[in-house]
Amino acid sequence: MIRVMLVDDQAVVRAGFRVILEQAGEIEVVAEASNGSAAVELARRLQPDVICMDVRMPHGDGLTATRRIVAEATGTPPAVLVVTTFDLDEYVFGALESGASGFILKDCEPEELIEAIRRLASGYGLVDQAVTRRVISEFARRTPAPRSDAAAAHQLTARETEIVELLAQGLSNVEIAEQLFIETSTVKSHLGRAMAKIGARDRLQTVVWAYQNGVVHR
Repeated sequence: MIRVMLVDDQAVVRAGFRVILEQAGEIEVVAEASNGSAAVELARRLQPDVICMDVRMPHGDGLTATRRIVAEATGTPPAVLVVTTFDLDEYVFGALESGASGFILKDCEPEELIEAIRRLASGYGLVDQAVTRRVISEFARRTPAPRSDAAAAHQLTARETEIVELLAQGLSNVEIAEQLFIETSTVKSHLGRAMAKIGARDRLQTVVWAYQNGVVHR
């Protein structure tokens, strides 16, 4: 069972998401919060698998809440799914830098929300490929020049680095495999080892690491 917490200042949004998710069968909504401060406390106490996080709320925004939840987690932090109207504002990118695992539009189809929850619970951060590519492109444009951290970059083998670079361009495992003329399973293996080395929970945070450490050639 995937344990989910809903964070949104609008009760009608939380109620709608609860109905959608609980119809999926394998998803249980364990808590709701109307602001970021309450979300941090509930996340610490209940340790949900996935948190659906609004970005703009009174009494504690989603950016601050995401940062605190990820930083204060005693074990593996929950995967944070940012639910946004997607105007690419600073809140979205702040959440990405703070540890968010994925993005989805607030007016998405019910099936898309359910699939997003499933994917994040399984460690996949790239939820909607079209949305993700737009996020990555804008994030790359806004991110300052990468810090000089040769030790970080040299953690990866040449093949792992190559795959992470392609991932950061928004390519799927299948597309990476086709470009490198290798099996999809091989891509997954290399990517899994790369993520373990750099301590990234999921694919989206692997992309963030790549840009921050100069692995991606712009």
